[in-house]
Amino acid sequence: MSEHGQGRADDLLAGVGTDGRRDGSDISGTLRRVRGRSSGRGRRVLVVVAIVVALLGVGGVAAVQVLQSRLDSNVERLGDPFAGLEGRPTPEVAEAEPSEGPMNILVLGSDSRISAGDPSQWEAGAQRTDAIMLVHLPADHDGAYVMSIPRDSWVDIPGHGQAKINAAFSYGGPSLMIQTVEQLTGVRIDHVAVTDFESFERITDVLGGVRMTLAEDLVHNGEVLVPAGEQRLLTGEQALTYVRQRKNLARGDFDRVQRQQAWVRAIFARMRNEQTLQNPAESYPFLDAVTQSVALDDGFTTAVRNDVLARVRDLGSTDIGFFTVPIQGTGTSDDGQSIVVLAQPAFDELMAAVAADTVDEYLAANPDVVDTLPAVAP
Repeated sequence: MSEHGQGRADDLLAGVGTDGRRDGSDISGTLRRVRGRSSGRGRRVLVVVAIVVALLGVGGVAAVQVLQSRLDSNVERLGDPFAGLEGRPTPEVAEAEPSEGPMNILVLGSDSRISAGDPSQWEAGAQRTDAIMLVHLPADHDGAYVMSIPRDSWVDIPGHGQAKINAAFSYGGPSLMIQTVEQLTGVRIDHVAVTDFESFERITDVLGGVRMTLAEDLVHNGEVLVPAGEQRLLTGEQALTYVRQRKNLARGDFDRVQRQQAWVRAIFARMRNEQTLQNPAESYPFLDAVTQSVALDDGFTTAVRNDVLARVRDLGSTDIGFFTVPIQGTGTSDDGQSIVVLAQPAFDELMAAVAADTVDEYLAANPDVVDTLPAVAP
């Protein structure tokens, strides 16, 4: 890079404060703080949805090489978790170049990214995934789909028998999770992203908060943090409280999943409305926070990142479908665990549509099969 280019990039960064504001001031004092600290599980879940947002929006600063280099250096690499996997699904959609076909990204929320690419270093039970999302980007670039797979789904894990799907990550890291998901769905996974539970409130706060319609007051420890109403502005910590709540939700974890999805939708809408990614000085703090909290497979290169941008650059938040895969209900395993039972064959039919890149047609013909995120989350 030329000295001029380097100087310009440094100038852009010079005015960015620790919280991402151009004037370098600290807005933490003006943001209302939620009493108490959040659990690691809540943090993991929110970072997952942040990573999904990043995957849908990342790449907007690609023209500024030094910023791109700094973002790339933030990312922890998993190595190649696909190496050695046998019997993988064959892509049903043939294409001349990868950018011309659909893309499927598995996003996992874990309590540890350390040595995530080396399953031999993993100790059973030491790492868990509390959120599992499959992001499908169609070849026609006309939409995107974010589908959640409940962590307690009872499935077959290769080499381990029947168990909750999140146990695959505990047993063998990203490689075994990929193998489990591919065996379950018949969908070939192109890339994988793993996140940890480092602080993520800044991701929302650098955007100035996110706007969400609340069906009821957001309450924590008896205090009303945000009153019910349309398009309420939430800080990062308030958003964390919003998605962590479960006991007051009629459907428990299922409604909490929809709150996670609503947060993704809100933050994507905020980026689009504020054109965050159009200005490197504004986009860098957001992408910097996200990339410091994610590990990607080695195949997720700068070229892939730019490919993702090309697929979603013209999408609005309404062009992204959020839903939970078909669920029959809850149950109890033979050994007494509370589990989620997938609704088959509906689940298999949906995944066949993902593999064939015909999700839009499938959902149009079967609108009630999936648990779609409504305009106002529970």
